[in-house]
Amino acid sequence: MDSKKKLYKLSAEQKIFGVCAGFADYFDADVTLIRVLWILITLLSFGLGFFGYIACAFVMPDKNIY
Repeated sequence: MDSKKKLYKLSAEQKIFGVCAGFADYFDADVTLIRVLWILITLLSFGLGFFGYIACAFVMPDKNIY
């Protein structure tokens, strides 16, 4: 039994790239909470969260669930 968790972008629940939906699935959290936290991190870090989001969008593999 493979119990390893993997981090993926979720296309089925995406608003922009599906990064926050992937993090919410990985941490078993509400996707709205992850989105709000990501916005707060972006605002409090003078935009560094935006560049982190873009980096995750290009680095994280896509997991299509339809």
